[in-house]
Amino acid sequence: MSTALSVSFDQKVGHDYLQESKERYEYYNRKEERLELDLEFFNKITRGGIPSKTLNICLAGTGVGKTMFMTHLASSVLLQGKNVLYVTLEMAEERIAERIDANLLNVGMSDLEELPYKMYETKINKLQKKTTGQLIIKEYPTATAHTGHFKNLLSELALKKSFKPDIVFIDYLNICSSARFKAGANVNSYTYIKSIAEELRGLAVEIDVPIFSATQTTRGGFVSSDVGLEDTSESFGLPATADFMFALISSEELEEKNQIMVKQLKNRYNDPTINRKFILGVDRSKMRFYDVEQSAQTDLVESGQEDSLSTDNKFKQLGKFSDFKI
Repeated sequence: MSTALSVSFDQKVGHDYLQESKERYEYYNRKEERLELDLEFFNKITRGGIPSKTLNICLAGTGVGKTMFMTHLASSVLLQGKNVLYVTLEMAEERIAERIDANLLNVGMSDLEELPYKMYETKINKLQKKTTGQLIIKEYPTATAHTGHFKNLLSELALKKSFKPDIVFIDYLNICSSARFKAGANVNSYTYIKSIAEELRGLAVEIDVPIFSATQTTRGGFVSSDVGLEDTSESFGLPATADFMFALISSEELEEKNQIMVKQLKNRYNDPTINRKFILGVDRSKMRFYDVEQSAQTDLVESGQEDSLSTDNKFKQLGKFSDFKI
């Protein structure tokens, strides 16, 4: 019976390394669709942008700028004509929209409430002409929503608004709930947070988009000037699951210069030792990040920027594959 049932018209049962070398080579040279960002160093370290089916995590202490970074990325992706879904479990929908308004309308947060409605409407109309994308912000109560709720939301948006996101932001991972475990039901924080991370990454694969989220540092990481993976709060299972993880590091000296340091912690897209650390400019009143001049990068210790030689150039220096055995 089992022999009869195993008969199938599909002859593929795995990747045949020798027989399917041509298909493999074509895969290597196929241009992967990536979501380009508006920050030069992030495009460098991700080899041109964020791929689909990935989980990307921003690590930072309280008040450093996790939400600001995600609202900045949401704004920049919207300007590319892409569809953005921003799920918030921490702030109200209007508070997230306020940060995006400050970024896109070029108005300080404190000035938004004093802006005359006519001027506000004019700015929104100009913005609508700049992009064909949509931005949906959805709020859930803290620690109540999991991937099941997010799937239902995506189905509802597709049905009611014909909306399919190109990127999803979850603000933020640690205050989601798990679809598999109940909080406090004999489940430790390592297992619980790792479960949420795995479920979110599974959702990214299922809907074929990148997911961006954030997590907090530990108390030690909050005062550290050189945050590492070990400073991830609650669960080390989160960095084990993420495809791309970076830390936002602030200090009094950087704040005086309106700058923030970014450190790569994990990177499945590129070599994380290249451009391991770099500086970004930050305008907190307008919730915006921007590239700074190269001179701002010179004082960084162990940044890896001097060794930022592309793989192709390395091979050229080795004599265009002449040293290969085969």
